[in-house]
Amino acid sequence: MPEFVYPPVIAAARTMFKALDLRFDIAGSEHVPRTGGAVLVSNHIGYLDFVFAGFAARPARRLVRFMAKESVFKHRVSGPLMRAMKHIPVDRAQGEAAFRHALKALKDGEIVGVFPEATISQSFTLKKFKSGAVRMAQQAQVPILPVALWGTQRLWTKGRKRDLRRNHFPITIRIGSPMTADPDEPAATVSDRLRERVQELLEAAQRAYPATPRDADDAWWLPAHLGGTAPPPAHAV
Repeated sequence: MPEFVYPPVIAAARTMFKALDLRFDIAGSEHVPRTGGAVLVSNHIGYLDFVFAGFAARPARRLVRFMAKESVFKHRVSGPLMRAMKHIPVDRAQGEAAFRHALKALKDGEIVGVFPEATISQSFTLKKFKSGAVRMAQQAQVPILPVALWGTQRLWTKGRKRDLRRNHFPITIRIGSPMTADPDEPAATVSDRLRERVQELLEAAQRAYPATPRDADDAWWLPAHLGGTAPPPAHAV
């Protein structure tokens, strides 16, 4: 079926990236399957992460159908766009409908994007992963594609005002090799291995990141264990 909305939205995003002079460092795009279903799993540090995680799949000419909270689909502006791009609404009180929707998309050969932490990590470290992404991959018999984002929190994140006027930010994206989700292995065990893999990619992205805080006031976007002033995991909301 023709995609009338997603490509123009991507073009608009590219224009925004250019206007902001965002500097991208993407490695591992060769791991994105050119055909067939896959579950793309990413860490979650900013409100625009779905844009950047989806951007990671563009070298393979793939579109990602992200699972997002239902309230986004009820917004008068974002709602029509999200539905037209075939993203998947998630009612956290009744998640089974979203699970079935995502499962069908995977079996139809789509890439489904999931943030298994379920919410933005204000410590900018990985929270515990929920097992839904793994269970979907197991039932659909598709691979899991681990992704790590870094730098996206500097544009717009939880607890901070959106600041799209500041530019020249580096955005680092690391894409790992696909993981197999064996249906006979407990989903929680696979989820733990997946989290370890995303952690490795996240640390690689942080090592490669070319920017450091300008001063103490600008250290908010760096995790405490890296010398920043973001709240440590135990104190993050």
